[in-house]
Amino acid sequence: MTRKIAILSLIVMISTSMFTVPAFASISDAQTVQQQKKMVNIAHRGASGHAPENTMAAFEKAFVMKADYIEIDVQMTKDGELIAIHDTTVDRTTNGTGSVGDYTLEEIQQLDAGGWFGPEFAGERIPTFEEVIDTYRGKIGLLIELKSAELYPGVEEKVAEALMKRNMHKPNNKKIIIQSFNHASVQQSKALLPNIPHGVLAGTSWANVTDEQLAQFATYADFFNPNMNIVTDELVDRVHHAGMKMYPYTVRTQEQANNLFERNVDGIITDFPEYVYKHPVKN
Repeated sequence: MTRKIAILSLIVMISTSMFTVPAFASISDAQTVQQQKKMVNIAHRGASGHAPENTMAAFEKAFVMKADYIEIDVQMTKDGELIAIHDTTVDRTTNGTGSVGDYTLEEIQQLDAGGWFGPEFAGERIPTFEEVIDTYRGKIGLLIELKSAELYPGVEEKVAEALMKRNMHKPNNKKIIIQSFNHASVQQSKALLPNIPHGVLAGTSWANVTDEQLAQFATYADFFNPNMNIVTDELVDRVHHAGMKMYPYTVRTQEQANNLFERNVDGIITDFPEYVYKHPVKN
Protein backbone atom coordinates (compact mmCIF):
# COMPACT_ATOMS: atom_id res chain seq x y z
CA MET A 1 0.00 0.00 0.00
CA THR A 2 2.80 2.40 0.90
CA ARG A 3 4.47 1.61 -2.42
CA LYS A 4 1.26 2.44 -4.33
CA ILE A 5 0.90 5.79 -2.51
CA ALA A 6 4.51 6.71 -3.32
CA ILE A 7 3.99 5.90 -7.01
CA LEU A 8 0.76 7.95 -7.14
CA SER A 9 2.50 10.91 -5.48
CA LEU A 10 5.31 10.77 -8.04
CA ILE A 11 2.78 10.74 -10.91
CA VAL A 12 1.01 13.80 -9.46
CA MET A 13 4.32 15.67 -9.07
CA ILE A 14 5.33 14.94 -12.68
CA SER A 15 1.92 15.92 -14.02
CA THR A 16 1.96 19.18 -12.07
CA SER A 17 5.43 20.13 -13.29
CA MET A 18 4.40 19.37 -16.90
CA PHE A 19 1.56 21.88 -16.76
CA THR A 20 3.30 24.48 -14.64
CA VAL A 21 6.20 25.31 -16.97
CA PRO A 22 4.07 26.16 -20.04
CA ALA A 23 1.78 28.26 -17.84
CA PHE A 24 4.67 30.47 -16.75
CA ALA A 25 5.96 30.70 -20.33
CA SER A 26 2.56 31.81 -21.64
CA ILE A 27 2.30 34.51 -18.98
CA SER A 28 5.74 35.81 -19.96
CA ASP A 29 4.82 35.80 -23.64
CA ALA A 30 1.59 37.65 -22.88
CA GLN A 31 3.49 40.28 -20.92
CA THR A 32 5.90 40.77 -23.83
CA VAL A 33 2.98 41.26 -26.22
CA GLN A 34 1.40 43.81 -23.90
CA GLN A 35 4.72 45.67 -23.58
CA GLN A 36 5.04 45.78 -27.37
CA LYS A 37 1.51 47.14 -27.72
CA LYS A 38 2.35 50.07 -25.44
CA MET A 39 5.79 50.80 -26.87
CA VAL A 40 6.31 53.84 -29.10
CA ASN A 41 8.15 52.66 -32.21
CA ILE A 42 10.59 55.21 -33.69
CA ALA A 43 12.27 54.37 -37.01
CA HIS A 44 15.85 55.62 -36.73
CA ARG A 45 16.73 57.72 -39.79
CA GLY A 46 13.72 55.98 -41.29
CA ALA A 47 13.70 52.20 -41.43
CA SER A 48 17.44 52.37 -41.96
CA GLY A 49 17.98 48.66 -41.52
CA HIS A 50 16.06 48.16 -44.75
CA ALA A 51 16.86 51.23 -46.86
CA PRO A 52 19.54 53.94 -46.99
CA GLU A 53 19.26 56.19 -43.95
CA ASN A 54 17.67 59.64 -44.13
CA THR A 55 16.30 59.08 -47.64
CA MET A 56 12.71 59.11 -48.79
CA ALA A 57 13.05 55.35 -49.38
CA ALA A 58 13.86 54.78 -45.70
CA PHE A 59 11.09 57.11 -44.52
CA GLU A 60 8.56 55.44 -46.81
CA LYS A 61 9.60 51.98 -45.59
CA ALA A 62 9.03 53.11 -41.99
CA PHE A 63 5.60 54.42 -42.94
CA VAL A 64 4.67 51.16 -44.66
CA MET A 65 5.90 49.22 -41.62
CA LYS A 66 3.59 51.34 -39.45
CA ALA A 67 6.23 52.85 -37.17
CA ASP A 68 4.85 55.57 -34.90
CA TYR A 69 7.61 58.07 -35.75
CA ILE A 70 10.38 58.58 -38.24
CA GLU A 71 13.55 60.12 -36.84
CA ILE A 72 15.17 62.76 -39.08
CA ASP A 73 18.64 64.29 -38.75
CA VAL A 74 18.58 67.94 -39.84
CA GLN A 75 21.62 69.92 -40.99
CA MET A 76 22.08 73.00 -43.17
CA THR A 77 23.73 73.54 -46.54
CA LYS A 78 26.14 76.31 -47.51
CA ASP A 79 23.25 78.35 -48.85
CA GLY A 80 21.13 77.92 -45.71
CA GLU A 81 18.79 75.11 -46.80
CA LEU A 82 17.69 72.40 -44.36
CA ILE A 83 18.44 68.82 -45.40
CA ALA A 84 18.19 65.34 -43.88
CA ILE A 85 21.61 63.78 -43.27
CA HIS A 86 23.33 62.33 -40.23
CA ASP A 87 27.08 62.76 -40.64
CA THR A 88 28.67 66.19 -40.86
CA THR A 89 30.41 64.94 -44.03
CA VAL A 90 28.88 63.27 -47.07
CA ASP A 91 31.61 60.63 -47.34
CA ARG A 92 29.90 57.63 -45.70
CA THR A 93 26.40 57.85 -47.17
CA THR A 94 26.97 59.33 -50.64
CA ASN A 95 29.38 59.13 -53.54
CA GLY A 96 30.78 62.54 -52.63
CA THR A 97 33.37 63.83 -50.19
CA GLY A 98 33.63 66.79 -47.86
CA SER A 99 31.61 68.65 -45.26
CA VAL A 100 27.86 69.06 -45.55
CA GLY A 101 28.19 72.78 -44.92
CA ASP A 102 30.48 73.22 -47.93
CA TYR A 103 27.77 72.14 -50.39
CA THR A 104 24.92 74.21 -51.76
CA LEU A 105 21.54 72.48 -51.92
CA GLU A 106 21.81 72.06 -55.68
CA GLU A 107 25.26 70.50 -55.35
CA ILE A 108 24.39 68.13 -52.53
CA GLN A 109 21.26 66.86 -54.26
CA GLN A 110 23.34 65.76 -57.22
CA LEU A 111 25.01 63.14 -55.03
CA ASP A 112 23.91 59.50 -54.93
CA ALA A 113 22.73 58.83 -51.37
CA GLY A 114 21.49 55.27 -51.94
CA GLY A 115 23.97 53.29 -54.00
CA TRP A 116 26.20 52.60 -51.01
CA PHE A 117 23.36 50.64 -49.36
CA GLY A 118 22.40 48.57 -52.39
CA PRO A 119 22.19 48.85 -56.17
CA GLU A 120 18.38 48.96 -56.03
CA PHE A 121 18.66 52.31 -54.21
CA ALA A 122 21.12 53.93 -56.61
CA GLY A 123 20.02 57.46 -57.40
CA GLU A 124 18.35 58.17 -54.06
CA ARG A 125 19.16 61.74 -53.13
CA ILE A 126 19.43 63.70 -49.90
CA PRO A 127 15.96 65.13 -49.25
CA THR A 128 15.19 68.58 -47.91
CA PHE A 129 13.61 68.93 -44.50
CA GLU A 130 10.61 70.60 -46.11
CA GLU A 131 10.18 67.67 -48.50
CA VAL A 132 10.05 65.23 -45.61
CA ILE A 133 7.57 67.17 -43.49
CA ASP A 134 5.36 67.98 -46.47
CA THR A 135 5.21 64.29 -47.40
CA TYR A 136 4.58 62.85 -43.94
CA ARG A 137 2.84 65.54 -41.87
CA GLY A 138 -0.32 64.06 -40.40
CA LYS A 139 0.63 60.55 -41.58
CA ILE A 140 3.37 59.57 -39.13
CA GLY A 141 5.11 61.18 -36.18
CA LEU A 142 8.26 63.23 -36.78
CA LEU A 143 11.20 63.07 -34.36
CA ILE A 144 13.46 65.88 -35.56
CA GLU A 145 17.08 65.89 -34.44
CA LEU A 146 19.04 69.12 -34.71
CA LYS A 147 22.33 67.51 -35.72
CA SER A 148 25.59 69.22 -34.75
CA ALA A 149 23.64 72.44 -34.26
CA GLU A 150 26.80 74.27 -33.16
CA LEU A 151 28.00 74.12 -36.79
CA TYR A 152 24.90 75.82 -38.14
CA PRO A 153 24.07 79.11 -36.43
CA GLY A 154 20.37 79.85 -36.84
CA VAL A 155 19.30 76.27 -37.56
CA GLU A 156 16.79 76.41 -34.70
CA GLU A 157 15.09 79.44 -36.25
CA LYS A 158 15.09 77.80 -39.70
CA VAL A 159 13.37 74.67 -38.38
CA ALA A 160 10.88 76.74 -36.40
CA GLU A 161 10.12 78.87 -39.45
CA ALA A 162 9.49 75.80 -41.62
CA LEU A 163 7.10 74.33 -39.05
CA MET A 164 5.30 77.60 -38.36
CA LYS A 165 4.85 78.26 -42.08
CA ARG A 166 2.85 75.02 -42.23
CA ASN A 167 1.00 75.67 -38.96
CA MET A 168 2.79 72.68 -37.45
CA HIS A 169 4.03 74.54 -34.38
CA LYS A 170 0.86 73.75 -32.43
CA PRO A 171 0.44 70.05 -33.06
CA ASN A 172 -2.89 68.70 -31.89
CA ASN A 173 -1.74 65.09 -31.93
CA LYS A 174 1.65 65.63 -30.23
CA LYS A 175 3.27 63.86 -33.17
CA ILE A 176 6.22 66.24 -33.50
CA ILE A 177 9.26 66.12 -31.19
CA ILE A 178 12.55 68.01 -31.50
CA GLN A 179 15.74 66.73 -29.88
CA SER A 180 19.50 67.27 -29.89
CA PHE A 181 22.74 66.31 -28.20
CA ASN A 182 23.36 70.07 -28.07
CA HIS A 183 21.30 70.92 -25.01
CA ALA A 184 21.68 74.66 -25.48
CA SER A 185 20.13 74.18 -28.92
CA VAL A 186 17.22 72.31 -27.33
CA GLN A 187 16.64 75.22 -24.96
CA GLN A 188 16.72 77.68 -27.82
CA SER A 189 14.33 75.60 -29.91
CA LYS A 190 11.93 75.18 -26.99
CA ALA A 191 11.81 78.95 -26.56
CA LEU A 192 10.88 79.31 -30.23
CA LEU A 193 8.42 76.41 -30.25
CA PRO A 194 7.00 76.15 -26.72
CA ASN A 195 4.07 73.93 -27.76
CA ILE A 196 6.26 71.25 -29.32
CA PRO A 197 7.74 68.58 -27.01
CA HIS A 198 11.54 68.57 -26.89
CA GLY A 199 14.12 66.03 -25.80
CA VAL A 200 17.74 65.95 -24.72
CA LEU A 201 19.90 63.22 -26.22
CA ALA A 202 22.45 61.65 -23.89
CA GLY A 203 25.49 59.57 -24.77
CA THR A 204 27.26 57.08 -22.53
CA SER A 205 29.00 59.92 -20.67
CA TRP A 206 25.64 60.64 -19.00
CA ALA A 207 25.52 57.22 -17.30
CA ASN A 208 25.86 58.92 -13.91
CA VAL A 209 23.43 61.75 -14.54
CA THR A 210 22.25 63.22 -11.23
CA ASP A 211 18.73 63.96 -10.06
CA GLU A 212 19.66 67.64 -10.09
CA GLN A 213 20.70 67.44 -13.73
CA LEU A 214 17.51 65.61 -14.66
CA ALA A 215 15.47 68.26 -12.86
CA GLN A 216 17.29 70.95 -14.86
CA PHE A 217 16.61 69.15 -18.14
CA ALA A 218 12.94 68.87 -17.19
CA THR A 219 12.63 72.67 -17.11
CA TYR A 220 12.78 72.69 -20.92
CA ALA A 221 12.69 69.05 -22.08
CA ASP A 222 9.95 66.46 -22.12
CA PHE A 223 12.25 63.56 -22.98
CA PHE A 224 15.60 62.24 -21.79
CA ASN A 225 16.71 59.96 -24.63
CA PRO A 226 19.91 58.07 -23.77
CA ASN A 227 22.17 55.55 -25.40
CA MET A 228 20.54 52.21 -24.67
CA ASN A 229 23.72 50.92 -23.01
CA ILE A 230 23.25 53.17 -19.98
CA VAL A 231 19.58 52.33 -19.44
CA THR A 232 18.80 50.70 -16.09
CA ASP A 233 15.59 50.26 -14.15
CA GLU A 234 16.82 52.87 -11.72
CA LEU A 235 17.58 55.42 -14.44
CA VAL A 236 14.17 54.93 -16.04
CA ASP A 237 12.49 55.45 -12.67
CA ARG A 238 14.46 58.64 -12.02
CA VAL A 239 13.69 60.05 -15.45
CA HIS A 240 9.99 59.34 -14.93
CA HIS A 241 10.16 60.86 -11.46
CA ALA A 242 11.60 64.03 -13.02
CA GLY A 243 8.51 64.21 -15.23
CA MET A 244 10.13 63.14 -18.51
CA LYS A 245 9.75 60.16 -20.83
CA MET A 246 12.54 58.03 -22.29
CA TYR A 247 13.17 56.87 -25.87
CA PRO A 248 16.58 55.07 -25.87
CA TYR A 249 18.66 54.58 -29.05
CA THR A 250 19.64 52.62 -31.17
CA VAL A 251 18.20 49.08 -31.22
CA ARG A 252 19.56 46.80 -33.93
CA THR A 253 18.72 43.33 -32.54
CA GLN A 254 15.64 41.67 -31.07
CA GLU A 255 17.58 40.95 -27.88
CA GLN A 256 18.27 44.67 -27.39
CA ALA A 257 14.59 45.46 -27.89
CA ASN A 258 13.52 42.78 -25.43
CA ASN A 259 15.91 44.16 -22.83
CA LEU A 260 14.35 47.62 -23.13
CA PHE A 261 10.83 46.17 -22.93
CA GLU A 262 11.80 44.90 -19.49
CA ARG A 263 13.19 48.28 -18.42
CA ASN A 264 9.77 49.97 -18.82
CA VAL A 265 10.97 52.64 -21.25
CA ASP A 266 8.35 54.66 -23.13
CA GLY A 267 9.60 54.10 -26.67
CA ILE A 268 12.47 52.65 -28.65
CA ILE A 269 14.52 54.21 -31.44
CA THR A 270 15.46 51.43 -33.86
CA ASP A 271 16.84 50.71 -37.33
CA PHE A 272 14.42 47.77 -37.53
CA PRO A 273 10.80 48.66 -36.63
CA GLU A 274 9.82 44.98 -36.71
CA TYR A 275 11.72 44.42 -33.46
CA VAL A 276 9.43 46.85 -31.65
CA TYR A 277 6.24 46.81 -33.69
CA LYS A 278 2.80 47.04 -32.12
CA HIS A 279 0.95 46.76 -35.43
CA PRO A 280 0.86 43.91 -37.95
CA VAL A 281 3.71 44.32 -40.42
CA LYS A 282 3.15 43.62 -44.11
CA ASN A 283 6.14 43.06 -46.36
